Amino acid sequence: MRSIAFTDFIVGVGILFVLEGLMFAASPAWMRRAMKSALATPDNVLRIVGIVSAVAGLVLIWFLRR
Repeated sequence: MRSIAFTDFIVGVGILFVLEGLMFAASPAWMRRAMKSALATPDNVLRIVGIVSAVAGLVLIWFLRR
């Protein structure tokens, strides 16, 4: 028997794949430029953006689940 948390996690991963796929399908050239830009961005900037995004996502989930 799967737990609700695991099912929610799998649904979240599925939504991530859908959104990423839609972005590539809608504008492959823009996604290519975005990836080139990410390669040129320093590691510390990418790390800070990643941490801020993760915290924002956790706060959003926390507010929705309250």
